[in-house]
Amino acid sequence: MTFSELVDRVGSMGPFQLLNMLLLGLPILGMANHNLLQIFTAATPAHHCRPPPNASSGPWLLPTGLHGQPEPCLRFVHLPNASLSNGTQGPTEPCLDGWVYDVNSRGSIVIEWDLVCNSNKLKEMAQSTFMAGVLVGGLVLGDLSDRFGRKPILTWSYLLLAAGGSGAAFSPSLPVYMAFRFLCGCGISGITLSTVILNVEWVSTRMRAIMSTAIGYFYTVGQFILPGLAYVITQWRWLQLAVSIPYFIFFLLSWWVPESVRWLVLSGSSMKALKTLRWVAAFNGKKEEGEKLSLEELKLNLQKEISLAKAKYGVTDLIRTPILRRVTLCLSLAWFATGFAYYSLAMSVQEFGVNLYLLQVIFGGVDIPFKFITILTMSYLGRHITQATALLLAGASILALTFVPSDIQTLRTVLAVFGKGCLSSSFSCLFLYTSELYPTVIRQTGLGISNLWTRIGSMMAPLVKITGELQPSIPNIIFGTVAILGGSAAIFLPETLNRPLPETIEDVENWSLQAKKSLQEPEAEKTFQRIPLQPSEPGMSSS
Repeated sequence: MTFSELVDRVGSMGPFQLLNMLLLGLPILGMANHNLLQIFTAATPAHHCRPPPNASSGPWLLPTGLHGQPEPCLRFVHLPNASLSNGTQGPTEPCLDGWVYDVNSRGSIVIEWDLVCNSNKLKEMAQSTFMAGVLVGGLVLGDLSDRFGRKPILTWSYLLLAAGGSGAAFSPSLPVYMAFRFLCGCGISGITLSTVILNVEWVSTRMRAIMSTAIGYFYTVGQFILPGLAYVITQWRWLQLAVSIPYFIFFLLSWWVPESVRWLVLSGSSMKALKTLRWVAAFNGKKEEGEKLSLEELKLNLQKEISLAKAKYGVTDLIRTPILRRVTLCLSLAWFATGFAYYSLAMSVQEFGVNLYLLQVIFGGVDIPFKFITILTMSYLGRHITQATALLLAGASILALTFVPSDIQTLRTVLAVFGKGCLSSSFSCLFLYTSELYPTVIRQTGLGISNLWTRIGSMMAPLVKITGELQPSIPNIIFGTVAILGGSAAIFLPETLNRPLPETIEDVENWSLQAKKSLQEPEAEKTFQRIPLQPSEPGMSSS
């Protein structure tokens, strides 16, 4: 009996599963708030140079740009006892006395710490620092969850996110703010890793894809919450605090989430695992079935998993054989491209000239139909086609932005929304596809490396946006090209539709050999069928 069959005995789709999904899903609602928070807390308003303190009274003339708007980063050189006749000519200099911002703009870190002109790179650095925290958190907390359990890491990650977010709200300077945002990123990684495992472990195999998608929809709904909060709360410090305080509550609620039974058995806490199974059985109305379970039966049913866990596997096993090398290389590029391109669009909402709050709602809403389409295509067309198509279409839409003039905002917005939907589909497919391609003995390692690549991509995205200062089209060319390369790499991945999950590396090798054999057999049949069609009557010869 496998672990999934053991879960079926105590109820794999009952009241407990619904409660567990709710406890794990509610915190995911706020994940989008933190991932996309800088869209609002780091919004850059219209601005221009502040006049020098010794400037004469009266209107202060500023250099103007191509569209007649004041230059945001330049002013005329102020010469005592001199005046400018028309305000359009004369020597200019950078803003030496600070900036004046639009009085109707919302409060942001850009206004508070003057992150404009030559300092605008620091705004992108703040987002990259947050993504670096997500990267480091995935590496550190993933290892700690294997040592100390999924539940403790989940619980303390809630507390870390709550404390880090609250600290960022009271930051006296940009470096302090970036340090707290780094801690927020670490907390988000710990929540993500533990939630995925604790969610799917308690449902049957056939329900795992559905439950994973359901948790993903919590994140989608969360994207609608952020613009609503930002519209009501106009000061960035209060907005930062509003999205962080709920995690103190989630920290307390997480004590109701049970520990991974598989981890308890593999770590030697079999008695605690048995008590957990019996508690779940009673909660699902199958108390008698739970009482029938014994410690010996539990160990016997999980004997294979225990023996596999004792074998030592590492990162090098991901490239030990040719098939695994191909899978690892192609998946790494697909994960990197998805994270890289996704955050390039998600964090560029302000650049499309549409109402910031409305566009953020549209960006969140597009995930609903795209994720539903992804479920259908994965189930009927396969993971291979779904993954490749999603990234190729995303790359094409981002590259198309390069050729659309900035004044055609409607078309640019449509392309950006379509590209963001395709990248959301790519994320949904990758989580399931990766878990099906790697065998059980290195599945967690494979998922960890994949998560590493997407975090590197999302961390580099804000830095690549800085190249737009050299040429506005450069970032989109880079983002679109990388997405197309990721989609091209996905073409070389094997299909996993309707195939059982591989347990060992040998299973993957046998799977690959069977796939090659099935491709060769039709060719052999065609050759065999052509033989009788050759002329064989006596006396006949070729001329």
